[in-house]
Amino acid sequence: MENVGEFVRVEADPDNPAVAVIRIDRPKALNALNGRVTEEIAEAAARVSSDDSVRAVVLYGGERAFVAGADIKEMAELTHAKMLEYSRALQNALTAVARIPKPVVAAISGYALGGGCELALCADFRVVGAKARLGQPEILLGVIPGAGGTQRLPRLIGPAKAKDLVFTGRHVKAEEALEIGLADRVVEDDEVYSAAVELVARYADGPAVALAAAKEAIDRGLETDLDTGLEIERLQFSGLFATEDQKAGMRSFIEQGPGKATFEGR
Repeated sequence: MENVGEFVRVEADPDNPAVAVIRIDRPKALNALNGRVTEEIAEAAARVSSDDSVRAVVLYGGERAFVAGADIKEMAELTHAKMLEYSRALQNALTAVARIPKPVVAAISGYALGGGCELALCADFRVVGAKARLGQPEILLGVIPGAGGTQRLPRLIGPAKAKDLVFTGRHVKAEEALEIGLADRVVEDDEVYSAAVELVARYADGPAVALAAAKEAIDRGLETDLDTGLEIERLQFSGLFATEDQKAGMRSFIEQGPGKATFEGR
């Protein structure tokens, strides 16, 4: 694995080579999302999605900030026509992260605001440092979240709590984030990265095809009615009977009991 571009790189965790780290590194701007960073995040998501050696993913911005927000200087003078194009690219990049067919955890230190919070919402789990701050402050700029904040946030924490954050633009401290479901775990700031790797590494030896199916069934099911969601589940469930992991898992259960199968990810 190697750099994707100027501000984003994909690297294997040194202790867990099946865990890929998408590292955002634009330190002078606290990792603010400009057009270049957005493009590189999309490229990184595509890379880890297609790499069979990657079984789980960590999103990480370093110790100072996850992503402080969008690059306001870049977007301030954009016309309506230009913003239609800009926002489409931003949404597409974050959606590419949300659709990585592997378990993904956001390791959040410092600020995860605006576009940074929206990027964190694309992960399956969020590990948050004790001094971190999360939020959707776009309303304070006279606009609304434009990269998933009005859609993914209420799906995660409920509409009333999401409206509170979006309407006020206030920053949420780590403990409140945990209380409302915006964070899954709060740790000391210097433990954020290691805790995120520990959380997601538990899936690295799992049945990769089944994990991808479970993720898609849950995520797609949330976007539709119950009957359609159940049909998505049924088809995913049935399709797994064409995998080697299903054969190995059930054979192991019969011969050795539960929880002892070795999976190859195919």
